[in-house]
Amino acid sequence: MSTTPPVLAAELAQAWADIQRHHPELPDLAAPESLIGESSSACGAELSFERLLHEAVHGIAAARGVRDTSRAGRYHNRRFLAIAEELGLDHSEEPHPSSGFSLVTLSPEARKRYRATIERLHRALKAHTVATGAETSRAFRGPAARHGSSGGGVRVKAVCDCGRNVRVVPSVLAQAPIMCGGCGKPFRIPDAVAAVG
Repeated sequence: MSTTPPVLAAELAQAWADIQRHHPELPDLAAPESLIGESSSACGAELSFERLLHEAVHGIAAARGVRDTSRAGRYHNRRFLAIAEELGLDHSEEPHPSSGFSLVTLSPEARKRYRATIERLHRALKAHTVATGAETSRAFRGPAARHGSSGGGVRVKAVCDCGRNVRVVPSVLAQAPIMCGGCGKPFRIPDAVAAVG
């Protein structure tokens, strides 16, 4: 098994697609590569399937137009919890004073439903960690980044020739190209391209 970041990104994209099969309203994951290399303490630190499912809750909330957090994305409210329960995440009865219901865990039913996906992603994460020496315990930030939660730096718009765009931290884009799922070409930061040309 190759352990390069694109392989891990492909596994993240596949795991996201597995979630979409059960929850079709979940938006596509535009750039899985951008999920590698950042942290977001408000949504949990460890990159895992449980964390990916947590981020899927934010994706569905965005698709529904539901404000699922407050306090710059740190406090996860009861609307977040309701969607989390739909996706198979559990939470203790009382919210955390500063992060609300962010500390969700996989329910036994979700663990069973996604067992193969969890195992595949775990193997890819382990191989990636061994190959790169990366510490994945602080290496994930997904759709919740739209809230401006801590960590990760300033995002800029990266564009593709087909007209699609994503918001990304320039250092993440510098690690490896982020390929467009629509046309297969890399996203680029226009100002950086203009400065080179």
